[in-house]
Amino acid sequence: MLNDFISGLTSMIILYQEWLNFLGGIDIPIIIFLILVTLMFVEMILVVCLESRTRMIQSYITNMATFVFNSLILSILSISSLLVLAESYQHNGLLSAYNQQDKLLFAFILFDLTLYLWHKANHKFDCLWWFHKVHHCDKSMNSTTAFRVHFIEVILSILVKALFIFITGIEASLVAICEGVSTLFVIFHHLNLPIRGEKWFKWLFIVPSLHRVHHSSLRKEHDSNYGAVFSIWDRLFRTLKETRPDEIGLINVKTLSFFELLKFGLLPDISSLASDSGKMPKPENINWMVAEAAYYFAEHRGFASGFDQLDWYKAEQQIRESIEMQKIHHVREYTEMQKIREPHFDFFKQIGHALVAFNNHITLQQKDQNQGHQGITS
Repeated sequence: MLNDFISGLTSMIILYQEWLNFLGGIDIPIIIFLILVTLMFVEMILVVCLESRTRMIQSYITNMATFVFNSLILSILSISSLLVLAESYQHNGLLSAYNQQDKLLFAFILFDLTLYLWHKANHKFDCLWWFHKVHHCDKSMNSTTAFRVHFIEVILSILVKALFIFITGIEASLVAICEGVSTLFVIFHHLNLPIRGEKWFKWLFIVPSLHRVHHSSLRKEHDSNYGAVFSIWDRLFRTLKETRPDEIGLINVKTLSFFELLKFGLLPDISSLASDSGKMPKPENINWMVAEAAYYFAEHRGFASGFDQLDWYKAEQQIRESIEMQKIHHVREYTEMQKIREPHFDFFKQIGHALVAFNNHITLQQKDQNQGHQGITS
């Protein structure tokens, strides 16, 4: 069974390599871009809800702008640098002694494991989540969400992949294959499309239903299903979760434009980009709400006389209780975000205090030296 799987996987990767050779001079990024555009078109056709369609279009605009920005500023340079690195160390790594076919298989499996560990690290370490939260704030999970990555996270990912190349010693052609296959799978598991046979595929691969859990607004759900291609890593390390999330995105974060998204990845606090839906009603509006509720109670009494004060008191009590419960709910949500999801800046504060103390120390030394010089002069 295992041998059949390994041989099948090897055949699939070799077939992909032959397909790339057949395409000749066409660049892999162009192929991926054409596939992405096709999937976007299919997603848009199959969406029937107007609200979902509007949210998806907003997501498309922001994510594609991010994709173009990262490609122009970073990706071209990063891919070329990784290929140069691969050419330099292809005979010195752990896989350099294997033949081409075995090297291709082991390289792909180890590459996927590396992506799993890197993705999990982005959730476990606040300094990495600071940038990775950009990927999770999308309110509409779709094919373009795969490219909703902050440029600093792209740079850090390049460093991780460079380390992988240095350790394994795989050549440039294998780097291109691993990158290409992984990217196609990442687009696949972000799809907003019904996929037949998901219940069978998910035993081996990350499918949209599994990755949708990873984009849940709840941390207990989105800290799971980290795999890029295979789901076996999540099963092995017990990070797999199968459920249906109620909401996609991050709690109280509004739909962001491209420039807001760049800013969002550089902010320690998400409150400046919070959704207006989380605001409490103003005090002057409470009496109007009570009046509406009292009228509702009176209407259900048939406007019988003698109950005006009772209706008003009952309405006021219920409205104020409802507002208090709403406040408690939002405080819990905000606490969840701040305590668990936002970076802890104690380390940076300590550095700041140390710099201030050092600056004060230097200033005092300079004053002492100046006073000493003045004493000698006098």
